[in-house]
Amino acid sequence: MERPAVDIPQTSAAPLRVAVPPTLITPPAPQTAPARPHRQRLADLLALVRPGQWVKNLAVVPLALLAPHHWTLGGAGRILWALAVFTLASAIVYVVNDLADRDRDRLHPTKRHRPLAAGRIGTRGALALTAVLAGALAAAVLVRPFAEWWPVAVYLLISLGYSRGLKHVPLLDAFIVATGFVLRLTLGCVALGRPVPDWLAICVFSFCLLLSLGKRRHELTAAGLGHRPALRGYTVAFVDQLIVLIAGLTAISYLLFLREDPVFAGASHTAALLSALCAIFGLARYLQVLLVEQGGGNPVRILLRDRATLLNSALWAALIGTALLLEASPA
Repeated sequence: MERPAVDIPQTSAAPLRVAVPPTLITPPAPQTAPARPHRQRLADLLALVRPGQWVKNLAVVPLALLAPHHWTLGGAGRILWALAVFTLASAIVYVVNDLADRDRDRLHPTKRHRPLAAGRIGTRGALALTAVLAGALAAAVLVRPFAEWWPVAVYLLISLGYSRGLKHVPLLDAFIVATGFVLRLTLGCVALGRPVPDWLAICVFSFCLLLSLGKRRHELTAAGLGHRPALRGYTVAFVDQLIVLIAGLTAISYLLFLREDPVFAGASHTAALLSALCAIFGLARYLQVLLVEQGGGNPVRILLRDRATLLNSALWAALIGTALLLEASPA
C-alpha cells in the first residue's frame, strides 16, 4: 500500500517529504447535535404557559371575595374553580400568541429566548400542548352551565382577535389586554352569584391599562419599533400623557369603590380608607420605576421582586383584611 507523504519544512528551498503510516492519520469525527434531555423539554413546555404570569389571576379573581358573606367552603371552592379555569384559558392564549409571534420575538432582546422563538420547541409541540390545555379547559367548564363561565368564552374570543391582528392596532391592543382582567374579576363574581362592583371593575381596568401602557413605554425605549407594529402609533410623550390620565382614574375609581360599596361602611370604613394611601403609594412607586428607573417591562416582576412594592402590598392587604373582618364580625 502506498503511504501518504507529509511535508516537513527545512531551511532549504525544497521541503523534505516523509512517509507517514496510514494508521497515524485520523479523519475528523462527524459533528452530531447532542440530544436534548427530556427534563429540559418539559421545562420549555412549562415556560410556554408562563407560570410566572399566573399571579395575575391570583391578584384579580379573588377580589370577588371582598364580600364577607361569601366566605364559605362552597364560595372558596367556586373561586378555586374560577382560578383554575382562567389559568388554563390564559395558558392557551400565551401559547397561541407565542406561536403567532415567534418570528417577531426573535427581534426582541428578551423574548428571543422564549422556547418557540429560540427553536427549542417546534410548531407541532406547541399545537399538541394547546390541544391538551383546550381539552382540560373543556372538561372544567362543561360541567357547569354557560351562564357561569361565559366570561372565559368572551376572553378566548377577544384573545383570538388579538392574536389574529388586533394587537397591531394602537390603543386597542392595550385596551384588550386590560379588558381581559375585568373578565377575570367578572368570572369570580359570576361564580359566587354576586354582581360585579362597578367602581371596582373600572379600577381594575384602569390599573391594568396603566401596566399595559407602561410595558409599551418600556418597549419604545428598550426594544424599538420593530418588535411590536402597534408601537408605531405611540410615542414616549404620548404614552406619558396617557399614563398620568390613567393613574388618576385608577386612584379616583378606587376611592369611589371604597365609598360606594356597602362592605366598607361603618366600623370598617377607617381601615378601608387607610388602604387608599397604600394604593396611591403603589401607583407612585410604579411610576417611579417606570419613569425614573426605566423599568416596567415586566409588571409581575415589579410586584414580586420590588421590596417597596411588596411591603406596601402587604400593608394594603392587612388593612383590607382588617376592614373585612370588622364587617364580618357581629356588632
